[in-house]
Amino acid sequence: MATIHDSRQHHRARDTVEVLRAAFWVFALGVIAVFAFFAGLGAISFGDALGVSVAVVVLAVLWVLHAMLERRHREEIEHDPRLHRQQQRRGF
Repeated sequence: MATIHDSRQHHRARDTVEVLRAAFWVFALGVIAVFAFFAGLGAISFGDALGVSVAVVVLAVLWVLHAMLERRHREEIEHDPRLHRQQQRRGF
């Protein structure tokens, strides 16, 4: 019985980490969008807020890299030949 309990805890912990990771990237995109919005309005001067500007640009680059890696991973899963065979067998 201990192994079933440990397995459930492991899955729950993994799911929690996955949710926190996704929440971080959503939050990061929100920060980037808010910064871009206020910069577009002229409320933020890049020279006056140089540290914040650099941090948001780095965050934006990291978000783009994250999005590219997620897309590549999703495409690898979608093009899995085993999945394709299963879908053909079921008539999808």
